[in-house]
Amino acid sequence: MHARSITLKPLQRSRVLYASLAALVVGAGLFWRSGVLPLPDFASKYGGDALWALVVFLGLGFLCRGASTRWIAGGSLCLAWAVECLQLYHAGWIDGIRATLLGRLILGSTFNAPDLVAYAIGIALGALAEWVYRARAVQT
Repeated sequence: MHARSITLKPLQRSRVLYASLAALVVGAGLFWRSGVLPLPDFASKYGGDALWALVVFLGLGFLCRGASTRWIAGGSLCLAWAVECLQLYHAGWIDGIRATLLGRLILGSTFNAPDLVAYAIGIALGALAEWVYRARAVQT
């Protein structure tokens, strides 16, 4: 017996939906890291990193509406990992940006290799959710 395959139509993401989802995830990430939730340090740190990477996935999906989910996931992972590796670079101009709240939230401040895994998990969750959504849309 063969598994039934689902053929997905070319994707055109809704920019309104992706912007709304990104705003919700940013809010969730700030709340997650706020200390209001009684989370263990590990969950607070790496869960927040995964949510940050999910925003990168949603942002790239917003910008590249017709790209494949695989392309968006790969591009997001490259971008997230590049931002993490950029934290190894310290020059006055970029450390000045990192000294601001927005700069620290977007660029981070200190390289931490386990963050790379958290980013991969956040992006994988975004890609999985998109694939499930698209597959269900095909079935209806």
